[in-house]
Amino acid sequence: MNKVFVFFADGFEEIEGLIVVDILRRADVTVEMISVTGKKEVTGSHGITVKADFLFEETDFAHASMYVLPGGMPGTKYLGAHEGLASLLSSAGTEGKKVAAICAAPSVLGDLGLLKGHRAVCYPGFEERLTGAQVTDEEVVVSGDVITSRGMGTAIPFALALVGELRDQKTADELGNSIIWRG
Repeated sequence: MNKVFVFFADGFEEIEGLIVVDILRRADVTVEMISVTGKKEVTGSHGITVKADFLFEETDFAHASMYVLPGGMPGTKYLGAHEGLASLLSSAGTEGKKVAAICAAPSVLGDLGLLKGHRAVCYPGFEERLTGAQVTDEEVVVSGDVITSRGMGTAIPFALALVGELRDQKTADELGNSIIWRG
């Protein structure tokens, strides 16, 4: 069973976090919203408060298939500063888990050295933080077990790419059609 954990910190980009959760749940992928703030209520960069399913400290990540980081500021900074999350992400590759990040959040993966040898993309201005990556300007890049995307405007294709990775491309295409996605 595929199980995805999406991490939320105060100042996250609401669309990047919630579109991923919504589309993955529509694809019958188990998704848990995880707060790294010590409280379940997390407020996004545009003042929208959401309630996470669990706190980081109370979550068992043993059955994870993928970890997802939404961007936004200062949310990305808070995700990057969370020691437990850094440890979890750093061990993802050796444990056969995928990592995905959008907007500014690929910088967290770059800072951890997880983009070395991968193609990757991010929000313009964060490219220097994608340490060791071949940086492109595509909307979404799938490179091995790493998926990255550029920003709020690419959140739907990013989420559909995650469906393609976790389920299959046919499911992603059917879901894209059902939500009237132009892609």
